[in-house]
Amino acid sequence: MTGGKRSVIQQDRNIPGTKHAAVNKNRERTGSMTERAMEMASVAVHALEDRKGTDIKVIDISEVSVVADCFIIASGGNERQLNAMADSVEESLEKAGMPMRHKEGRGENKWILLDFHDVVIHIFDREMREYYDLERIWRDGKAVEIGRDQNAVNEG
Repeated sequence: MTGGKRSVIQQDRNIPGTKHAAVNKNRERTGSMTERAMEMASVAVHALEDRKGTDIKVIDISEVSVVADCFIIASGGNERQLNAMADSVEESLEKAGMPMRHKEGRGENKWILLDFHDVVIHIFDREMREYYDLERIWRDGKAVEIGRDQNAVNEG
């Protein structure tokens, strides 16, 4: 690297919540989330809802990054709730045959990251979520609505 310029891949690696996410250079850009990523996102959202997660957002980043197909961002009220939300997601996705690649932020942290390859889940307390504002950083992604009584729907 010369002149202080960084590639898009290197820039993605330095965005909060992606510093340990491995980049798959062979990943094909399909223009939208894969079917498997949609299924994983749905399982994760329901697990977060089961533990009373709030302000749950799913962002399809497949067109703007090779890091993952989507980010799921959710808030909890306290450390105990954040840990319960993370445990619920981890258990639900692993039961569905979707093993986790990486986890960080357990304990006294106010941000838990769960990396399931194509889906990365960020669980914040409200203050930390507001501070990092991942929704603004990833605003070029597409919002995806996933609810308990509906299928995943991409919003343009």
